[in-house]
Amino acid sequence: MNSLSLPKQTQRPENIRVEHLQNPPGEGNYLCEDKHTIFISLASRPLEYLQIQDGVTYNGLYRPGEILITPANVPLFVRWKGQENCLQIQIKTEFLQNIAQETLDSDSNFFELMPQFQVHDSHIQGITMMLLEECQKEVSNNQLYFDSLANVLAVNLIRNHGITKPILSTYQGGLSPYQLSQVFDYIEAHLDQNLKLENLAQLLDISQFHFSRLFKQSVGLSPHQYLIEQRIERAKQLLKQTNQSILDIALNCGFSSHSHLSKQFRQLTGMTPKAYRIS
Repeated sequence: MNSLSLPKQTQRPENIRVEHLQNPPGEGNYLCEDKHTIFISLASRPLEYLQIQDGVTYNGLYRPGEILITPANVPLFVRWKGQENCLQIQIKTEFLQNIAQETLDSDSNFFELMPQFQVHDSHIQGITMMLLEECQKEVSNNQLYFDSLANVLAVNLIRNHGITKPILSTYQGGLSPYQLSQVFDYIEAHLDQNLKLENLAQLLDISQFHFSRLFKQSVGLSPHQYLIEQRIERAKQLLKQTNQSILDIALNCGFSSHSHLSKQFRQLTGMTPKAYRIS
């Protein structure tokens, strides 16, 4: 049998790979040794599947948004009737293990993802659609946003789709003024770069997931939202104080293009960069 075809590929950094699969009726085998895989049905109407993994057979309808979870190294056989339209998300086992190690109170080496059919999980569905939207952008400078989504997806899998119910570490009280000052200074010094969530969390020696939660608790914004606001503030200064072109200002402030700056600028200020400069 042929392996499942992967015709439409969208890709971001090494930890997560997002692909859009569209196949005519058929069947195939799938095995990924170093990645866990999530399949989400995007079909406009229920599609009949026969699926076999981990010695268990499922035969039935997948409705839009329903999910198949296939852990790494678990062989999967699939047969489908009708035009297949689904999203495939591959998550590196090393990445998920690292997130488990950062967030679990117990030994993360005992964490195992559970093979599951026809899962209903609105959180995973929402996160993966946002990942797809971000991946499909031709040019993007939102690594921090993508990292945040990847971490939330990983923690959701650890919390809700492991073989055992894990105990997650908890942090209370937000970030201290000194910690916030460290993060603010780092962001300000690297506004023009494609910042990674990992870099910010390492400043404080805490997990990426808990950094995001504590930062939002302290500031009222996610790290990504705060970064966008600071980039817009820098752009405002340059628009008023320099004669740089709007494209140069966009690039100097960490935006990927003139249009990227204009979109974010309009959302936060209600006007375009050009109109702001004239005013």
